[in-house]
Amino acid sequence: MTTVEKEISGGGFVRQPNRFTARITADGSGGHPAGPGRYRLLVSYACPWAQRTLIVRRLLGLEEAISVGVVDPIRDERGWRFPGPDPVTGADFLSELYLAADPSFDGRCTVPCVWDAQTRLLVTNDFPAITIAMETEFAAWHAEGAPDLYPERLRPEIDELNERIYHTVNNGVYKAGFATAQGPYDEAVDALFATLDVLEERLAHRRYLFGDELTEADVRLYPTLARFDAVYYSHFKCNLRRLVDYPALWAYTRDLYSRPAFRETTDFDHIKRHYYVTQRMVNPSGIVPKGPLIDWDEPHGRERLSRT
Repeated sequence: MTTVEKEISGGGFVRQPNRFTARITADGSGGHPAGPGRYRLLVSYACPWAQRTLIVRRLLGLEEAISVGVVDPIRDERGWRFPGPDPVTGADFLSELYLAADPSFDGRCTVPCVWDAQTRLLVTNDFPAITIAMETEFAAWHAEGAPDLYPERLRPEIDELNERIYHTVNNGVYKAGFATAQGPYDEAVDALFATLDVLEERLAHRRYLFGDELTEADVRLYPTLARFDAVYYSHFKCNLRRLVDYPALWAYTRDLYSRPAFRETTDFDHIKRHYYVTQRMVNPSGIVPKGPLIDWDEPHGRERLSRT
């Protein structure tokens, strides 16, 4: 049984809980104080959860404060591997770092995760919390003029929208793709497209999810949209509609892609090779499709929705 198959219950996909959930705080109250040079962010360009951390790191100017290690997009039975020994952690496989922190761990070793160079142990693989920590606990190291991605006045609304997007869109595509029974698949696809329809209407009248400024909600939504037509539409059977069939959502995604933080962390080669080669449960042949041919640089025209 593969690690993903362990997460199938009643024909539906139930994502494993995050194993490491320690918090990095500005005051160090949890034993892991924020600070430059101490933490290493371990990611895959293929992974949507990891891409959101790379986007936030770039938007906030934390490149010098938090280093990055990137795994190979092809994952085998040993899990994520580094192209060569990671120069900071010394690991060949991500699993080495998981087992160093918890020798009894037998789940999927996931990205993103954060490793502490002082303790030489993993701190967290709690992906929703990693970007929030960058936005709040690392504020002293933000670049001048960095956006406020998690403004205090909007946090309840951002959290509420993020919760729906996570369950029905971000994780919803996985619920559809890994389902082994018709009922859970149908439920996941119906919920996914119901939310995409709501987002299409919302984005028809505003440039970003909360108006004129980027927020954490946009960062969380983008990686799923960026992968939608290339992977989820066919590979995960999310084929009621394509992203390009949604005028507002597709223009919104291109608008985000036009920003370096989004464009330069979107690697379609890594994305397609990871999903189609690694996930043999869904694609037994391992053949990587050539398409789709999409013009990501087509003018998006979203500037007209910004207030002047």
